[in-house]
Amino acid sequence: MATTATNKKSSAKKTSAKLKFNKAQYLKWYEDMLLMRKIEERIGALYIQQKFGGFCHLYIGQEAVVAGTASACKKEDKHITAYRDHAHPIALGVHPKYMVAELYGKRTGMSKGKGGSMHMFHKEVNLMGGHGIVGAQIPMGAGIAFAEKYKGTKNVTFCSFGDGAARQGALHETFNMAMTWKLPVVFIIENNNYAMGTSVKRTTNVLNMAEIGESYDMPSFTVDGMTVEDVHEAIDNAAKHVRAGKGPVLLNIETYRYKGHSMSDPQKYRTKDEVEEYKEQDPIEKVLKTIKDNKLATDKQIEAIQKKVKAVIEESVKFAEESEDLEGYELYEDVYQEPDYPFIKEY
Repeated sequence: MATTATNKKSSAKKTSAKLKFNKAQYLKWYEDMLLMRKIEERIGALYIQQKFGGFCHLYIGQEAVVAGTASACKKEDKHITAYRDHAHPIALGVHPKYMVAELYGKRTGMSKGKGGSMHMFHKEVNLMGGHGIVGAQIPMGAGIAFAEKYKGTKNVTFCSFGDGAARQGALHETFNMAMTWKLPVVFIIENNNYAMGTSVKRTTNVLNMAEIGESYDMPSFTVDGMTVEDVHEAIDNAAKHVRAGKGPVLLNIETYRYKGHSMSDPQKYRTKDEVEEYKEQDPIEKVLKTIKDNKLATDKQIEAIQKKVKAVIEESVKFAEESEDLEGYELYEDVYQEPDYPFIKEY
């Protein structure tokens, strides 16, 4: 049965409740989310300056979703997502300079400069990629989970997709197989209210997207994605269920993107007032308020974190701009073929 875990309309202006996590966790959340936010603001500016091309989808506003997922998972767990994937490697501990280099199409990038904005992969942290085909990561995520079950591990696959991708037919086939085979996967809907520009209300009569899992008897929950503590707790609970061999869980994590679907989005489908209303629930400001209210850091210490983030961003941009460009011959590298395939043999 779909369950609402939190009240989405809670405001950052309210007085902090009892401290749920320790000082180190709150400071890490603040630093990580601030880095995600500020580096993407810089990326947006660099894109406008035509420092790099291609598509560019910013995650600004949604930082608590990936930050809470990363803090609740284990190192061996797998992660797969869509093309809004700049923040994911940061949350998993990858230095952002490799992400920025990938945007620039440089050899030092996370995918050797060959993937760009929508295809961030990193084997060492088990980031199985951002994927450009809408909804493609849903069956692939289940496939990764199948491999973990086959190998007998206790690893969980976290498969993230948007509310638009949830309309793909492959989701239903995947959910059916995942429940039948009890695959170790947590499906995460990063529900930011809009697909490219079409609201959830215009695409379905089922407004609580957690209910999608009900017909498969999949445990399904709605979570406040603007509050990192709630995301962490939901991910932790879901992972425990999955590791116990009980099969997948669906989390409808309600969040909001402050920027357009992509850099070319005029955002005519929503009002400025709506955006401002969600900015009052800013996940980074919520964490900062908790830190200040509970005296977890002094103003000087908070300023030091902000300066550190700024320095990392400058380092990342410098690294990307000074890295070597790809050579023409590299077009033919990292391309795989089956040597004994009949067509290749005859050719």
